[in-house]
Amino acid sequence: MTRIALDPFVRDLDGESAALRAAGPLAEVELPGGVHVYAVTRHAEARALLTDSRVVKDINVWNAWRRGEIPMDWPLIGLANPGRSMLTVDGADHRRLRTLVAQALTVKRVERLRAGIEALTNASLEKLAALPAGEPVDLKAEFAYPLPMNVVSELMGVDAADHPRLKELFEKFFSTQTPPEEVPQMMADLGTLFTKIVDDKRANPGDDLTSALIAASENGDHLTDEEIVNTLQLIIAAGHETTISLIVNVVEALQTHPEQRKKVLGGEIGWDGVIEETLRWNTPTSHVLIRFATEDIEVGDRVLPKGEGLIISFGALGRDEEQYGPTAGEFDAARTPNRHIAFGHGPHVCPGAALSRLEAGIALPALYKRFPELDLAVPASELRNKPIVTQNDLYELPVELGCPFGGDKK
Repeated sequence: MTRIALDPFVRDLDGESAALRAAGPLAEVELPGGVHVYAVTRHAEARALLTDSRVVKDINVWNAWRRGEIPMDWPLIGLANPGRSMLTVDGADHRRLRTLVAQALTVKRVERLRAGIEALTNASLEKLAALPAGEPVDLKAEFAYPLPMNVVSELMGVDAADHPRLKELFEKFFSTQTPPEEVPQMMADLGTLFTKIVDDKRANPGDDLTSALIAASENGDHLTDEEIVNTLQLIIAAGHETTISLIVNVVEALQTHPEQRKKVLGGEIGWDGVIEETLRWNTPTSHVLIRFATEDIEVGDRVLPKGEGLIISFGALGRDEEQYGPTAGEFDAARTPNRHIAFGHGPHVCPGAALSRLEAGIALPALYKRFPELDLAVPASELRNKPIVTQNDLYELPVELGCPFGGDKK
């Protein structure tokens, strides 16, 4: 089996994903830093492995970890070993840690956030409308980033004053280009910041999920301080990164498929369809680290060996022709059925999926209603991915907003 080295600069994610699919349902890959793991690249096999009890989150199962081959300054150490939370445990411990978060993020409870999300969206659109007319705007920085960060911060009780520092640290956390000598300090700084947030909430509780986790720990649910801090970090990280990329990727998809954009804006295709197709075709999460095999597991005609690491290559399996047919590589906002697993599958399915969908479902139609002439300010071929092998994340999305609906051209 030929080993595929994942490009740390993510210069051709589509080509890399195609190569992974061509390698079969289970491919040997090399992560940045020379770490060898396996990747599942097909939809059916991914669904099976994500519900297989022989695939676990316990890093101590990993042969390379037990042999001391994974250095603590590896750029991806924070994703491979992020500390004890619902992301890194299985079984009863996972259910215990996940329950409170899942209860806070049910579809019904998330729907209660609608008014707040609409208000934040409208405020962001007002800021866009106030920018100098005729000048390109980075839609990612000015619109896609503030909304999910503000929403998840409000949910968790994080002060807006902490946003700049969080942005700085998460840039390093996700990047494969963070110098190894900076990794330990970055991890320590994240821990210090989130510990401070938890300590502040313990002293001044509010109507937020962090306060609820603290209260649960004091009422007999046995959450440790480490579990609370790591859960807060996990939700903040995942709760804004995925939605930023989803909003950006939808805009890119619509602007490069004008015939479908026309149908969407004309009401022939619903926004739900656009969002679900983007999640499949240009998924926000390209690879998810990392699970470990407790015994040899057959995957198609291959074997995932006992003690080896497994990543889920969502960028590859989202265009699997065996699942989506011969048009799997095409963007089709009217595609039905569209049973993708961009938010995962099984016990560890993303608990924030409903919130991400709600945010995108509010923000995107409002954006295009306010700026129906919106267009890319550069050719799509000039858009560049950031060096993050786990996220499908552009550096920026330059657009020309055009005349706002109801406004005057200047």
